[in-house]
Amino acid sequence: MKNIKLIINNDLKKEKEKFFVKKELQCILNLYAKMVSNGTWKDYSFSSGSKEISFDVYQRTSDQPVLRILKNLKPKDYNEKFLIKDKNGNVLKKSENLNRLINKTSWNNLRLVK
Repeated sequence: MKNIKLIINNDLKKEKEKFFVKKELQCILNLYAKMVSNGTWKDYSFSSGSKEISFDVYQRTSDQPVLRILKNLKPKDYNEKFLIKDKNGNVLKKSENLNRLINKTSWNNLRLVK
């Protein structure tokens, strides 16, 4: 007979917070589709670490990401849950709500530095 393990107090909320939830991912991918149709963005990738998860945006596949939309898993401040960073790591915008962050950012006026 195989060994059977009993798991008590399985906390699924902690596992769920290790990636973007469905509504967050839908909001990001809607923005991505809009920017691809404009010809501004070409490719994307995901990267994750112990403190953050990011959606990286590329102008060309072989380059470094020009923008990163981050979900901070261990924010120091309340409004630092979601961040937008440029390729140098500078924080362009930050908010506690991803929808508000994406909708209030004027993406067409945001210049990508080459």
